[in-house]
Amino acid sequence: MNLAKCSVLMRERGRVEETIHSMQRAGAGSLQVISDFDMTLTRFAHNGMRVPTTHSKHAMKELLNTYYPIEIDAGRSTEEKLPLMVEWWTKVHELLIDQRIRKDMLARAVKESSAMLREGYKVFFDHLAEHHIPLLIFSAGVGDVLEEVIRQNHVFHPNINIISNYMDFDHTGVLQAFKGQLIHTFNKRQGALSHAAHLRQVQDRPNVLLLGDSLGDLTMADGVTDTHNILTIGFLNDQVEERKESYINSFDIVLVKDETMDIPNAIVKYMRPKDSVPV
Repeated sequence: MNLAKCSVLMRERGRVEETIHSMQRAGAGSLQVISDFDMTLTRFAHNGMRVPTTHSKHAMKELLNTYYPIEIDAGRSTEEKLPLMVEWWTKVHELLIDQRIRKDMLARAVKESSAMLREGYKVFFDHLAEHHIPLLIFSAGVGDVLEEVIRQNHVFHPNINIISNYMDFDHTGVLQAFKGQLIHTFNKRQGALSHAAHLRQVQDRPNVLLLGDSLGDLTMADGVTDTHNILTIGFLNDQVEERKESYINSFDIVLVKDETMDIPNAIVKYMRPKDSVPV
């Protein structure tokens, strides 16, 4: 496993290796993976161009340009960012509802978009499915869209569960609202705790590999009780120098401008499959 790549940063390399060895000894049967979607399982950039997220539309660009710098501003506290994130996601959802999006157009819209999963995604998704390792995708994006992205890439396996913002269509198939509680970057802890039923299904899996690109993603495993090991991987895609210190202090492993799944793939492949049991 090449943790010596220059794009891999760690505050405590020894502790990371110890955690990985402990998880490996326990085997794949005690592992679960919890991951963000946009800019974690999908690429941040490709050929120097920013890749769209599940919210992308021209009308969203202005909101992104206003609120994204706030989301990643290392000088602002989470408390300061919270109301602004709620404001951002609420406006995005209102814009989508105003566009009267049709359910039967979603597949085509995704097909025509340039959304891309990270290099090595197929190995990642297929390996987890093959060894019955549950994958919980926790996204502040649009659940219907990310499901379609995964489906069109032929990796929507039965081991996947998704917590996200889902569209609510009226009887004619037109978007009229969003279902349930709004999930944004910084309230994933509440989202995790409110989906305790799913988390109970994986309570016999005390080892967690957590993947995210935001400090808010670190709370995604808060609903998992009795954990033995949690290994966190943070994708640092943007504003590297400003955010590097906070990421190194927060995530176990930080991947700098790495558009691949190489490190997560190396870790999950290192887990012993023989203890694996169906979920």
